[in-house]
Amino acid sequence: MKKKLFKFLAKLNKIVLPSYTKQGLDLSMASKIQMVIFGWKLYVTKNALD
Repeated sequence: MKKKLFKFLAKLNKIVLPSYTKQGLDLSMASKIQMVIFGWKLYVTKNALD
């Protein structure tokens, strides 16, 4: 159940949230909101793959 939820969230993130790696964002220059989005996407992806 938990894994299905995270897989769904990962697909939703891909559609809704921006991809900072494709934009070439330098994480040392990122704003706090960009860091939060990046962290959220990383957390969801990590849990979807486990």
